[in-house]
Amino acid sequence: MVKSKNTAAGLRDWPLMQNNIAREDLDAAIEFLRQDDPILTQSKNVAAFEEEWSRWLGVQHSVFVNSGSSANLITLAALRERFGGGEIIVPTLTWVSDIASVLQNGFTPIFVDIDPRTLGMDTKQVVKKLSKKTRAVFLTHILGYNALNDFLLAELKKRKIPLIEDVCESHGATFNGQKLGSFGFASNFSFYYAHHMSTIEGGMVCTDDSDFYEMLRMFRSHGMVRESKSDALKHRYKSEWPDLNPDFIFAFPAYNVRSTEINAVIGRSQLKRLDARNKIRSRNLNCFLDHLDPARFFTDFVREGSCNYAFTLVLRHPDRDLWNRIETTLRDRKIEFRRGTSGGGNQLRQPFLRKLMPDGYKKHPKVDHVHFFGAYIGNYPELETSRVKALCDLLNKI
Repeated sequence: MVKSKNTAAGLRDWPLMQNNIAREDLDAAIEFLRQDDPILTQSKNVAAFEEEWSRWLGVQHSVFVNSGSSANLITLAALRERFGGGEIIVPTLTWVSDIASVLQNGFTPIFVDIDPRTLGMDTKQVVKKLSKKTRAVFLTHILGYNALNDFLLAELKKRKIPLIEDVCESHGATFNGQKLGSFGFASNFSFYYAHHMSTIEGGMVCTDDSDFYEMLRMFRSHGMVRESKSDALKHRYKSEWPDLNPDFIFAFPAYNVRSTEINAVIGRSQLKRLDARNKIRSRNLNCFLDHLDPARFFTDFVREGSCNYAFTLVLRHPDRDLWNRIETTLRDRKIEFRRGTSGGGNQLRQPFLRKLMPDGYKKHPKVDHVHFFGAYIGNYPELETSRVKALCDLLNKI
């Protein structure tokens, strides 16, 4: 008798992501391209996507860019222009571009260890490291888990220190019923293929601060003043620089990280079903954590408000032999995974940071546990509950 693929014995071929760009998204792009002479670069669809995303998230302003990494880059560039240089408190577990954007903009990164229950920053450590040099806390919501708490938000508000939220991996996740990305001074999202929704490549910066929004629009496009929506700002620059063509006044040494109309059309199509698909992801995560052996695997994650595009698989206790058997089994079954969870684990072990901080990785034992004994496996709406349970059965028996 042939074993079903939804039993542990027949379980195989599990990609990190599947069908994240649907036929209806491609049809929307094709319909757009059927126009006689469509504008393909940033235009009306980009503006519409920004407005629709702002309404969905609950913020005043959004700026669409060509990647989540570009969102990180211009956020930190505008932050430096607004507040000056200094220190940025950053996670040890995050995607590389968060740390790279801090370094690229001349800030000094100050690292903290993780909270194992959220995989985000240990907020008590964050508060201890706040100082007069702190220009922002750059917090990452890892793989769909909320990393905020009232203690951190209250301290940052009291000290008037901006919070930057990296929500690239956590679209739709909430804290106290409010969407992540709507708490900070600014927030960043990624629409890479593997995330909750995709524009092929793409990212978004969100803020309620109108002046910061105008800066972001300029930093997105060469620093050009004409990219601002503020007539008063454009008039001021025109008056101060009468020798310049008003169409070509460059306020900052900035970047070109604009996206396209095609990406925005796909994003607008995807956003319509994001909430419904996220409910399935949350159901899948709960099923996964509920059926793992809690004596063997860490299952004590804070799930309230979470919205995960990946299953977090972390050993409860260090065990190299067991972990090696897990990796071998997953590879043999063609179940795709990424060791270290987000960004490959402890960023301080990466070559670019070892050059700057040779011994930095030794100071953060909690993230090191996830680095060596943790991974993530894909979670997407097409997964059946029976298949998720079969995966747990397989893992529990290794």
